[in-house]
Amino acid sequence: MTEPMDEKQFDLLADRTLSALVEALGEMEDEGFEADLESGVLTIAFDSGGKFVVNSHRAARQIWMAAGASAWHFDPVDGRWVGTKGGEDLLDLLEAKLSERLGQPLRLPR
Repeated sequence: MTEPMDEKQFDLLADRTLSALVEALGEMEDEGFEADLESGVLTIAFDSGGKFVVNSHRAARQIWMAAGASAWHFDPVDGRWVGTKGGEDLLDLLEAKLSERLGQPLRLPR
C-alpha cells in the first residue's frame, strides 16, 4: 500500500476519479442509465429503477461503492482504487456490476 495521504491529496485523487467516471458514463447514458456527480457522490440511476452509488469518503480516505445489496470500500494504491476485502479494482468491479445489471457487456474507457 502507498503512504497515507493527507486530506488535500485524497480529495484531488478522489475528485479526479469520480469526474473521470461520470464523464465516461455520460458517454454511455443511452445504455439504460443516467449518471450524475454532485458533492463527491456519483449516482447511477437505471431507467428500469434502482441505482448504484460511488462516493468519496474523506474520513476513511476511501471510495465507497454500493450496488444492489452489496457494498465495497476501496483504498488508493499505486494510482488505482483497490477493494479492501477482495482486492478488486474499482473500475473492473463497476464494469462487471453494470454489465450484470444491464444484461450486456459494458466497457469503461481507461
